[in-house]
Amino acid sequence: MRENPLRKLESYGQSVWLDYIHRHLIESGGLRRLIEKDGLLGITSNPSIFDEAVEGSNVYDDDIRTFANEGKSIEEIYLALTTEDVGRAADTFKPTFDRLQGRDGFVSIEVNPHLAHEVQGTGEEARRLWKMLARPNVFVKVPATLEGLQAIRQLIGEGININVTLLFGLPRYRAVADAFIAGLEDRAAKGLPIANIASVASFFLSRIDVLVDPMLEKANARKLRGQIAISSARIAYQMYKKIFHSDRFQKLADLGARTQRVLWASTGTKNPEYSDVKYVEPLIGPDTINTLPLKTLDAYRDHGNPALRLEEELEEAYRNIDHLAELGIDLDMATRQLEDEAIEKFNRPYDSLMSNIEKKRGSFCLAKAC
Repeated sequence: MRENPLRKLESYGQSVWLDYIHRHLIESGGLRRLIEKDGLLGITSNPSIFDEAVEGSNVYDDDIRTFANEGKSIEEIYLALTTEDVGRAADTFKPTFDRLQGRDGFVSIEVNPHLAHEVQGTGEEARRLWKMLARPNVFVKVPATLEGLQAIRQLIGEGININVTLLFGLPRYRAVADAFIAGLEDRAAKGLPIANIASVASFFLSRIDVLVDPMLEKANARKLRGQIAISSARIAYQMYKKIFHSDRFQKLADLGARTQRVLWASTGTKNPEYSDVKYVEPLIGPDTINTLPLKTLDAYRDHGNPALRLEEELEEAYRNIDHLAELGIDLDMATRQLEDEAIEKFNRPYDSLMSNIEKKRGSFCLAKAC
C-alpha cells in the first residue's frame, strides 16, 4: 500500500496543520481520525472559517438559543462559541502536545481583526482569550502589523503563546522574529521561565502570487509568474536559520527557549492554472509547518510527492526577487498592500459572523430575556 504522503512529511521535519475548524469535525470524531490517519499536528482558525461554520450549519443553533435566553450579548456569544470549539480541539490535540513535549499539538484563535492597528486593544484581547482558554497548547493569533509587533513583544514577555499572522514581506518577517526574541529577553531579564513559550510566524503565500502575477504579465515577465511566493518563502527560511542560530538567540536557547518556527499559510491554490499542491511540494523542510485548507489536505493525501525541497534552487529564488526590482516592481510595497487588504478581508467575515449571530440570536430570543 502507498504510504500516506501527509504522514511522510513529518519524517522530513515538517508539521501538517489544518486551516479549518468546525464543531461537527470535533464531535463526529473526524478530527481524531485526521490525527490518527494523516498525522495531523495542529489547527489554525480565523474569522472567515468561523463565519462559514456558523452560517453554513445549524450545529451552533442550540448554544446560540441558550445564550440568547440567558441575555448574553452578541460579543459574549461569539466568544463562547469560538473558545468552545478551540478549547475542545486543543483538548483533542493534548495527547499529541504531551507526546511531542510541547512542540506541536496547537490550536490557534485570532484576536478581533478590527484591533490590528491597536497595541493596547490587541494586548487586552489576547490576554482575555488566553485566560478564557487556559490551555498550554493554544496560540493566540496576532497580526504582523507595526502595532502588532509591539503587542507581540509584550505578550511573549508575559508568557503567552503567539501565532504571528498576516505576514507577507521579508523585512517584516525579520521584525517579527526580533519581536519574539526581544519578548523572550524581556522575560528572561526578570528571571521568569521561557522554556515553555511557543510561537510561530505565519507567512502567507498564495496571495503574493495573486497580486504580483498580473504585474509580471504587464511587464512581459511571464516566466516569473507563480514563482515569487515560493522564492520569498525559501529566502525567509534562510533568514530563519540565520536568526535562530545566532549568538543572540543561543543565550536564550541555553535557558530552554524554542525557536519561532515559520508556518506556511494561505497554501490553498487560488489560480486554477497552478497545481493544487503548489504551495506544499516546494516548501518541505525541517522545523517548518504547513497549515492546509481541507481541500488541499485531501489533494496532498491523494497525490502528494514529499521530498526535501525547501533549500533547492536558492540562487534562483534570490534572482527572482532581484529581477522584480529590475522590472520596477516594488515587492515591499506590494506586501504592505497585501497586509492592508488582508486585514480588511478578515474584518468582513468577522462582521458577517457577528451579524449572523445577531440574526440567530434575534430569532431564538424570548421576548423578555433579550
